[in-house]
Amino acid sequence: MKLLRYLAALAALGLLWQAGVWLLGERVLPSPLAVGRHLAYAAGTADFWRHVRASGVRALAGVFSGFAVAFPLGLLLGHMKRLDAWASPFIFLTYPAPKILALPALLVLLGLGEAPKIILIALTVGYQVLAVTRDSVRGLDPRYLDSFAAMHSGGRNGRFKVRRALQLARHVLVPAALPSAVTSLRLAAGTAVAVLFMAESFVTDQGLGFLIMDAWGGLDLPRMFSGIIAMSLLGALLYEACNLIERLFCRWAYL
Repeated sequence: MKLLRYLAALAALGLLWQAGVWLLGERVLPSPLAVGRHLAYAAGTADFWRHVRASGVRALAGVFSGFAVAFPLGLLLGHMKRLDAWASPFIFLTYPAPKILALPALLVLLGLGEAPKIILIALTVGYQVLAVTRDSVRGLDPRYLDSFAAMHSGGRNGRFKVRRALQLARHVLVPAALPSAVTSLRLAAGTAVAVLFMAESFVTDQGLGFLIMDAWGGLDLPRMFSGIIAMSLLGALLYEACNLIERLFCRWAYL
């Protein structure tokens, strides 16, 4: 059923695109058929898949490394008020700044390799996940924490405290925060692809962002739009991957 909805959306976009071609002419906007033919041709070349693979690796590495760091940190800040009091001012002072502004500094500090691009995507995703996770834990009903404390009162040694903290995270904090965190990850995936495009426009010779800008510079419009479609599909795949993660790891949210 979801596939049919996607096909219907693609058909509607195709009609709107064709209407734009009739209004502007093919010298300005290539037809969907011409772009489709070029995309089919490109899909049979190794060069096209080299660009797809480079963008895919950067996007996946950035999105999921950002989540892997931001989600546990959000749990800590949401639960530990003293730590939150010191860390939150720094986080919320830097949160509104567009992360793409950090790209020149990252290029200077880390060189022209993959690290600046991946870190930039991780920052874009991580800040959103961190803020949502922190707020989810802080908004947790205190009765859940009281019930957990009543069931796990007892020993005071270090091993008991560590085990108790792990059980608190597993049974209370993670179930409370994970659905909202995955939702923020899903929303951040679109922003991550936009940031990836900007990052691949500088000092690189591979990636869909480079392909699009290279085609634009050469006025090769079918190639440019093929790259745009490929990058849009990458964003859609990331979005659906987040949906799958939510269904696998947040099953209680669907009960």
